[in-house]
Amino acid sequence: MTDYPPIGEQLDDLEAAREEGRRKMEWAAQHMPICTRLREEYEEEQPLEGQRIGMAMHVEAKTAILVETLAEAGAEVAVTGCNPLSTHDDVSAALDSHDSITSYAKRGVDDEEYYQAIEAVISHEPTVTVDDGMDMIAAIHEDHPELIEGILGGCEETTTGVHRLRAMDADGALEYPVFAVNDTPMKRLFDNVHGTGESSLASIAMTTNLSWAGKNVVVAGYGYCGKGVAKKAAGQNANVIVTEVEPRRALEAHMEGYDVLPMAEAAEVGDVFLTTTGNRDVIVEEHFPEMKDGVLLANAGHFDIEIDLEALDDLATERYEARDGVEAYVMDDGRRLNVVAEGRLVNLAAPVALGHPVEVMDQSFGVQAACVRELVESKAYGPGVHDVPDELDKEIAEIKLEADGVSIDSLTDTQTEYMGSWEHGT
Repeated sequence: MTDYPPIGEQLDDLEAAREEGRRKMEWAAQHMPICTRLREEYEEEQPLEGQRIGMAMHVEAKTAILVETLAEAGAEVAVTGCNPLSTHDDVSAALDSHDSITSYAKRGVDDEEYYQAIEAVISHEPTVTVDDGMDMIAAIHEDHPELIEGILGGCEETTTGVHRLRAMDADGALEYPVFAVNDTPMKRLFDNVHGTGESSLASIAMTTNLSWAGKNVVVAGYGYCGKGVAKKAAGQNANVIVTEVEPRRALEAHMEGYDVLPMAEAAEVGDVFLTTTGNRDVIVEEHFPEMKDGVLLANAGHFDIEIDLEALDDLATERYEARDGVEAYVMDDGRRLNVVAEGRLVNLAAPVALGHPVEVMDQSFGVQAACVRELVESKAYGPGVHDVPDELDKEIAEIKLEADGVSIDSLTDTQTEYMGSWEHGT
């Protein structure tokens, strides 16, 4: 085991933190019927008994419900953060008080401590990994290959992590199976679109106390997250401009009624810039001199690499904290370019950020819990990236519909036969 201490050994007023964390978790649980249903089933059946689960996630109240669901299913769980600014220490402390959970997540750690905490989780020798961004999977492959033989598989939560995994798989370097949870409909259609759209805009608005109405909002990237941001911003009466590198997505944004511009042109007119690409160097040195005084720069991608803050810092003659969570960079002509949440994942890293709405994350974490069980029970997946089995995704949707009191139709036998036949013509 590592010498890096769990959160319970790092906080001063531990009992108060645990109490507050538990209060947050209880509120989240009230609005998470999918995880509640799965937890009840898992407590009875103990499908994860004997498993050790290593997790690198955003440790806040909603994630905590997933962590406890896996623990109540019989697993020993070790968890840490996947972003230095997204952990809620009180929630981490509440998790660490559970007999089957060890939490190393702590807010505000530096890079060295961040990776020490990941190493601490890996020291538990997990049989299943659950990642948000793929840092744990990368660390296992690079530094602990001897553990791979004992790992049944993993799950990856976010777009950036899946991109990294697919590149790793293409290189033949991924040595155990991983479910691309991000790519399944119950994740993309709700978490990425509604979750990212609502929580990113809400976090920026609360951090800055500024309105969206009438502003030119530049959304970099028109994938599922970008679509959500654009839709929600337009719904709050912003003028939306989309930048893209993929021609079909650019055309889709155009047909949806948004202005589509290269970033070099958007830089001249934008009031707020929000990156959602999962790629690096989206807003770079050449763009900053063209921007208006007072612009907001924020990132909704997993890593803080989409806005080139080093270049911005080099151009600035002065930096100061304009508001809690907003850093103003003063240019030599007096213009101020304001960076929200250090360019990190704004819906979780801003001082008042709470992440995606509870109901949205219930769906994503329901898929995670179902996938962990599938890995343990089937043991049928080879190394590589795997799509979430469609029946699992539908199962989560059915639980949600039932919880919301929504009934739907079902195919008749005749309809099912027709849809499966090639012989029926005009």
